[in-house]
Amino acid sequence: MKKLILLLAVLFSPLFFLQAGETYCFRVYLTDKGAAGLPDNSEAYLSQRAIERRTKHDIAITSSDLPIPPAYINTLADRGGEIITQSKWLSTVVIASTDSLIAERIEQLQIVDSVKLVWKGEREREQAESVFLNRDTSLLKPQKETTSNLYGYAEPQIKMLNGKKLHDKGYTGKNLSIAVTDAGFTNVNRMDAFRSLRLAGTKNFVSPGESIFRGDDHGTKVLSCLAACAPGIMVGTAPQATYWLLKTEDNRSEFPIEEDYWVSAIEFADSAGVDIIASSLGYFSFDVEEMNYSADLLDGKTAFISRAAHIAAEKGILVVSSAGNEGNNDWEKITFPADATHILTVGAITEEKEKSSFSSIGFTADCRVKPDLVALGSDCAVIGWSGDIQYSSGTSFSAPIIAGLTACLWEALPQLTNKELIALLQSTASQSRRPDAEKGFGIPDIYKAYKKGRRNAD
Repeated sequence: MKKLILLLAVLFSPLFFLQAGETYCFRVYLTDKGAAGLPDNSEAYLSQRAIERRTKHDIAITSSDLPIPPAYINTLADRGGEIITQSKWLSTVVIASTDSLIAERIEQLQIVDSVKLVWKGEREREQAESVFLNRDTSLLKPQKETTSNLYGYAEPQIKMLNGKKLHDKGYTGKNLSIAVTDAGFTNVNRMDAFRSLRLAGTKNFVSPGESIFRGDDHGTKVLSCLAACAPGIMVGTAPQATYWLLKTEDNRSEFPIEEDYWVSAIEFADSAGVDIIASSLGYFSFDVEEMNYSADLLDGKTAFISRAAHIAAEKGILVVSSAGNEGNNDWEKITFPADATHILTVGAITEEKEKSSFSSIGFTADCRVKPDLVALGSDCAVIGWSGDIQYSSGTSFSAPIIAGLTACLWEALPQLTNKELIALLQSTASQSRRPDAEKGFGIPDIYKAYKKGRRNAD
């Protein structure tokens, strides 16, 4: 009987999947951060903007804002691994090693609660040059003819949400800081459409030191929904906001470590003082089936990435997440972190205002309404790696469309908290009285929300 129990323990342990010759990444859960109190100078780990956000909305600076002590990091590194990333909010460190037994040695440390395998394979650096950069640079100017309206080919996606009126009032995202987490932003730094982009900075959490402007253009398309400024061709929903571009998705494989990259990026964005996070990434299925999530975990407090999204919301950040594109698949439901509490989850609809067939549905496992809102997600105008207008579909695009207009709304109603902003949008959307699992509270009316917010303020 003891042998059987031992065999079952091995079979269902993450270590069962380890093989010789591979590199492994383990997420180490610490028992604590060894922080008895806060240092006097919060400026050492939070920017002035981050402190101002907390002060404005009466959010306390807590031990969760403290970094993991260097002594803890050194203790882990001394066991022979390489530190990949860490989370101060969730007290975790990801460590890489070719030695699979390092997990057992680390788990014996007093500062360690548990260890989880989050990646395995061959560690390869990205190619020095992306194939995209070898193309004709003349393609980096839009090839479509100029239209007669300011928004160009993007007009339907902003008109559907009644956002033009808010722009006409002069609210275009000024003074708002938006972090975009994605797989890459190929050629954004070389395109006419982004020439006026207000870029605060970039950071690659997958391959530190490598440029985010090559390798994948999913983020380019997402950013165009927000920040493109090519009048008559395409104008995004928040063209005058300030942007942080953060790479967290490794498109070469699908493993839970991408949650760790995302969480590190969100913590960085918080420290940098962003107001909004636009995330068009979602997880539930991985390359190793035993690592997959199950739908009963869509409770907003179980998945690693969802826990961090909730904490970001508690820090006063408005997290806007795509619902996922699993509506046609066996999973069908929203993906993680779209289940997180107090974030804005966005589904997709067609130009006829019907749910896009691919758009993931709710409810959450604990019966909360998700998605919260919907926007155009079928045949959206976007700008790809070439700088030309394309038409793409996905909640990856409905989410940033709403994120940008929400930035404009927050610019107009700065007294609101992130949670009050979500409630305002829900209360003025097309299905506010009868939310459902497909469209949530429905299509937001940004100008209606603005007027209601103004009345409430008066």
